[in-house]
Amino acid sequence: MDISTKEDIEVPVDRVFAEATNFDHLERQIMRRGIELRRVPTGTDGDAGPQMAWEAEFTFRGKTRKASIALVEQDTPNLLVYRSLSDGLEVLTRIEFVALSRSRTRVAMQVALQPKTLSARLMVQSLKLARASIEKKFRVRMAEYAGTVEARLKQA
Repeated sequence: MDISTKEDIEVPVDRVFAEATNFDHLERQIMRRGIELRRVPTGTDGDAGPQMAWEAEFTFRGKTRKASIALVEQDTPNLLVYRSLSDGLEVLTRIEFVALSRSRTRVAMQVALQPKTLSARLMVQSLKLARASIEKKFRVRMAEYAGTVEARLKQA
């Protein structure tokens, strides 16, 4: 199952990419949502790069779940690719940054869910039934995030 959306931000691509790779800030935002997040040492001294990884613990559908998240590809300032694995569900998140002009950037995000177990297949099937509402929430959250990033970077 794939979900995708794109948003335009009135900020140059290099500044948008820098904000998207400000992992300390992103980690704090995630933790504010009640998700336990821990950066996993990868031997790169914690620098931003294609070897960054995290362990997360969160509640979904009334059950505590764990996930491993890794930044598997980074092409500054054009692309970030994350791979997550949780309870037999592999999630590939691809974020592309395209400069539309010197002061405007398009951020395109694609999330691909790939079930690896029977229980994960059942979960993805139930998500497919609610696809329209999930896509709407995804678009709304992406638009909110883009608006927040734009406002913060315009002030700076």
